[in-house]
Amino acid sequence: QVQLVESGGGLVQAGDSLRLSCAASERTFSTYAMGWFRQAPGKEREFVAAISRNSANSYYADSVKGRFTISKDNGRNTVYLQMNNLKPEDTATYYCAAASTIQGTYRYWGQGTQVTVSS
Repeated sequence: QVQLVESGGGLVQAGDSLRLSCAASERTFSTYAMGWFRQAPGKEREFVAAISRNSANSYYADSVKGRFTISKDNGRNTVYLQMNNLKPEDTATYYCAAASTIQGTYRYWGQGTQVTVSS
């Protein structure tokens, strides 16, 4: 079973940048596609970005396209989410998750890291 631990969240101002990290315990990390999701208070969890096992493909929600970048370092068992030009509407708890394929079911989830963007 893959254990995932997110870090890098915090309180920032609109226009600032943050980089989230998600470290995996599993040595077979390279066999998993990874995704980032977020959940704001009172809202359902939503997809943010995903990347394939070997980083050949990535997908983004329209709301973050052009501002966020997902990357995967199989050597470090870590996936990142670089978030630039943050907006107050990006405020949420961010979760990373692992799946067998980029469009598959995300079976393993981290505990989340809070991102708060003030205006």
